[in-house]
Amino acid sequence: MIRRAQCLLRLHGNGGHSLVSRLRCYATDEGNPKQNPNPNPRAQKPGTKNLPALRNPFTAAQDRTKNSYLTMVEIFQERDVHRRNHVEFIYAALKNMADFGVERDLEVYKALINVMPKGKFIPTNMFQAEFMHYPKQQQCIIDLLEQMEDCGVMPDHEMEAMLLNVFGRQGHPLRKYWRMMYWMPKFKNLSPWPLPDPVPDDTLEMAKLALERMCTVDLRSKITVFETSELKDAIDDTWIVSGMSPEQEKLLREHSRQKALYIEGPFHIWLRNRRINYFTLRADADSEFLSQLDERQLDEDDVSHIEVPFFGRAPPRRHNQLGKLRSVHQQDDGTIMAICATGTSTKDSLLSWIRLLEANGNPSIGEVPVLFRFTSEVPAKAEEIEGGASVPATSDNSSQDEHNSSRAK
Repeated sequence: MIRRAQCLLRLHGNGGHSLVSRLRCYATDEGNPKQNPNPNPRAQKPGTKNLPALRNPFTAAQDRTKNSYLTMVEIFQERDVHRRNHVEFIYAALKNMADFGVERDLEVYKALINVMPKGKFIPTNMFQAEFMHYPKQQQCIIDLLEQMEDCGVMPDHEMEAMLLNVFGRQGHPLRKYWRMMYWMPKFKNLSPWPLPDPVPDDTLEMAKLALERMCTVDLRSKITVFETSELKDAIDDTWIVSGMSPEQEKLLREHSRQKALYIEGPFHIWLRNRRINYFTLRADADSEFLSQLDERQLDEDDVSHIEVPFFGRAPPRRHNQLGKLRSVHQQDDGTIMAICATGTSTKDSLLSWIRLLEANGNPSIGEVPVLFRFTSEVPAKAEEIEGGASVPATSDNSSQDEHNSSRAK
């Protein structure tokens, strides 16, 4: 009893009243009905604390524009000098960026960084710097920079100055910024097919960009835009973007009239966050021609049989060979005659594509049977949802409809 009384006296002598008052602030208010915001004891779980509820202003906004987004950020900055709950506010702002269409705007990210208090989070010694001084705030800004990196938003030097004022030179967000500024300019200019920023919203322009990218395998390829309204019996009134090279036209003229051509697809190509469907006009591979190429083909990098001339012996000569060269369009699984993208991706628009190809310099396609071979993603998705149901993944042979383009003129 004497020892316990001494401990209580020491506690009161060293500012015990302030400690007790702090503990009372974090305790539950079940015993005081005036301070308890939830008078119903059944609605509150036992052992929980009454935490202040934070209202998310972004979910209740009516006008979802960039100006309204920045206005709410400015209101939060001017509401309180201490800027309490700034970390929760930044996380809520990051979560609702896509609803306002500002997830790729650098100005908005800098406005969110400006919400952080200045100078308080700067480490003063090496231990604070390495052990992540104020980890919650630093991780919040690191998550913000991660979202910028995922959305392809490259920071500028003004953001470096802002991070330096908030976290100092030894802060982890500034290290993250330096890594981003090293790698992101390299990746930004790495693609040989640069896209406009932002990409156009018009689907026709996106289809042109997609086919121009795919047709770079043959520099003589030509991109043509057709309108189905040019045909009399066309059902779909849409556009068709077609890509074909003179080499493919030659392969189409030399194609056997007894072998069918296949329209396959839809396949997908991604241009940033936009997906474009395209189709191919393909023929089966010429196995006899490919086997002859394999017999004549010499590997230039094969060093297993090196013949070195000694004592005046002439170097070995290659056999003089005459024959056809393999085109880039002649692959092992088939020969690609043409590719296209349509506005509706329907069978009628593809049939109109075949008829337009026949009318524009490819009359031989009217003498060849054309088969549709569509690949659908619906059965695969149904199998994923149902879980183990025996649903075919593709509909190749079952959905083939034979159409002779010469009869459909």
